[in-house]
Amino acid sequence: MSSTPSNLNYWVLWLLLTVALGGYLGFSIIDLSAGGTENTEIFLPGETTHGHHNIEMACTECHTDAFGGKKALQKACMNCHAEELKLADDSHPKSKFTDPRNASTLEKIDARYCVSCHVEHNPDVTQAMGVTLPNDYCFYCHAEVAEDLPDHEGLAFDSCASAGCHNYHDNTALYEDFLIKHLHEPEMKENAQLQPSDIALIAEYTPSYPKEQYPVRPLMGKDHDGPGDTTGDDLIIDHWAASDHARSGVNCTACHTQEPAEGNEAAWVDHPGTGSCQQCHTEQADGFRRGKHGMRPAAGLGLQSPAQARILMHVDSHDKSLTCTTCHSAHSSDIQQAAVEACLGCHEDRHSLNYKQSPHYKLLLAEQQGAARPGSGVSCATCHLPRTTIELSDGNAMLISDHNQNANLRPNEKMVRSVCLQCHGLGFVLDSLADQKLIEANFNGRPAVHIESLEMAERKLADHKQKNPSHDEP
Repeated sequence: MSSTPSNLNYWVLWLLLTVALGGYLGFSIIDLSAGGTENTEIFLPGETTHGHHNIEMACTECHTDAFGGKKALQKACMNCHAEELKLADDSHPKSKFTDPRNASTLEKIDARYCVSCHVEHNPDVTQAMGVTLPNDYCFYCHAEVAEDLPDHEGLAFDSCASAGCHNYHDNTALYEDFLIKHLHEPEMKENAQLQPSDIALIAEYTPSYPKEQYPVRPLMGKDHDGPGDTTGDDLIIDHWAASDHARSGVNCTACHTQEPAEGNEAAWVDHPGTGSCQQCHTEQADGFRRGKHGMRPAAGLGLQSPAQARILMHVDSHDKSLTCTTCHSAHSSDIQQAAVEACLGCHEDRHSLNYKQSPHYKLLLAEQQGAARPGSGVSCATCHLPRTTIELSDGNAMLISDHNQNANLRPNEKMVRSVCLQCHGLGFVLDSLADQKLIEANFNGRPAVHIESLEMAERKLADHKQKNPSHDEP
């Protein structure tokens, strides 16, 4: 039987729609393979976690081999997270589960692979920290824990991490010997202050820094080496002359020239890119690319903007592109402005909005007004871009700010060593970091939560001393 005109119309319409859809999908695949992200969201099988959503369109960052299975995904995970796990002294490394003595545990959870616990594109089963297992997953391997540790009798397995006692990978703030070392500390330490950073040391100890051309010495406005015609640039010169750059000998041409072609002189550049910053601030740039602020460009996806965040941001900031100069003024290099106002210019979550009502901000104001010691103030950057010491090739060390702003947030106990203990006792810190309402209030108040980790460690120490009176500690 031949098709009626009506049926024929349906077939023609179906054919046209098929061709259109096929063309659209084909164009999207070509665009994706070429590094584009337009129209490619349709290929996402589900929402990605908060840790990866910034780079969700860079599919090949994780899916390096279409047929590689778990091994390919594991390699991709370690490409980004290996250093972090090393620094945390990972308490559940892959080597633990390749040991034949622990082979039986693999039947319950194959802990050799990250994706056994962290499965992307499954928002319905994804919990805190991107974990896609039930909250009591510790039970699978530690069901008999109370036999070895009687004080764990009756503790719920879904409280292992939430009680501030254990974290699967990073226990740097919770190891038993660390807890014992910090027993009975006061809530606030005397003369608490942070180590000051020194931009002059960056110039002194950066191998690529041209010290012969820009000796480390204080400069004044008249010393600038910008173009001869500086009409209208007096304000810029004043800002530069008052900056840490000028105090450390970093002149205009250090940033405003590009590498000359062979046989040519260096050319002046009016608006240098962030590559100029990275010439001296390599470590900071690397940290920036590892954090949420810079992970998109690191994956070839263009600059991050506040509009792409999953937490509240000021509407007026949505169109910003995050680069070095988004937070740091190009000429004044005002670290104080970058440490507070730059953050609050974008972030509108409760924790950020409550900062200026916090005791930390009062300390910062007192320091800025000369009423408190240098380093006693606490800014946003104090906690979220903590100062860290890096070892240099010549055996020296240098203090810099870690610009990976989410390095010490998940779990937040990572902040204990790098930040909190510089001013507070461990017990007060653990209680504070476990109190979500106090965190939202930006620590304006006292913790209403108590973590018993220190008491448990102290009881175990006392029991050990009773059984082994000749030993000072376990």
